[in-house]
Amino acid sequence: MTPFWIALQFLTTFPIQLKAMPSKQQNGQSLLFYPMVGLLIGGILALLAFILHSLPIILLSSILLVVWIWLTGGLHLDGLADTADAWVGGFGDAERTLKIMKDPACGPIGVLSLLVICLLKWSALYVLLQQQMYLALIVFPVLGRLAPLFLFLTTQYVREKGLGSSIAATIPRKSAYLVFILCLSACLYFSWLGVVSIFAFICTLLYLRWKFIQRIGGVTGDTIGAAIEITEVTSLLAFVIAIHYLAA
Repeated sequence: MTPFWIALQFLTTFPIQLKAMPSKQQNGQSLLFYPMVGLLIGGILALLAFILHSLPIILLSSILLVVWIWLTGGLHLDGLADTADAWVGGFGDAERTLKIMKDPACGPIGVLSLLVICLLKWSALYVLLQQQMYLALIVFPVLGRLAPLFLFLTTQYVREKGLGSSIAATIPRKSAYLVFILCLSACLYFSWLGVVSIFAFICTLLYLRWKFIQRIGGVTGDTIGAAIEITEVTSLLAFVIAIHYLAA
């Protein structure tokens, strides 16, 4: 179970204490449990929505968004802000882009990206709660955490040192592909709404992968964090938009 605890410690704010330093193999195996961590996050959000369903929707959607961010410690949002800053400030140059990503300061483009992503996520949550589709909250954190699984399987990790390069070298590839397919298949529980979310997720993921390769030749921890946030939002938006066309 060590790989699961590694994933939970890395992706959430839960107070997990590992008894020993994990091996490279365990770090690689932990990637298989990223969707399970997403399932846990989504389960907490869905449970909270069920318990607090009597609250005004505007308040409940705000609470859910804050809890969603709190559960992850804002880790992926930080990656999104760094990536946005680097993409604009890098002027198309790979070396400059990577250098800006390492800068802990958040520039105006990074701040703007956070505002946009949180606004879109909040408004989509509002619509989902309006439709009382609380169980669907489980889907999007799972899809978001499939993004690193796909990117590590298919894309070069450009920084030679660090945790990411260790994970990329030791990920169990056959098991990772199986987890990826099974998680996507589980979304079909929501019928055509699930299909639309899967389609939006895959299109977004492929587009991001193409842009990452085009600019820096692969991925970094920051771009993977950005991919998690962006795929979460696009799959969530696709779901709530499809509700008004397919569930009528």
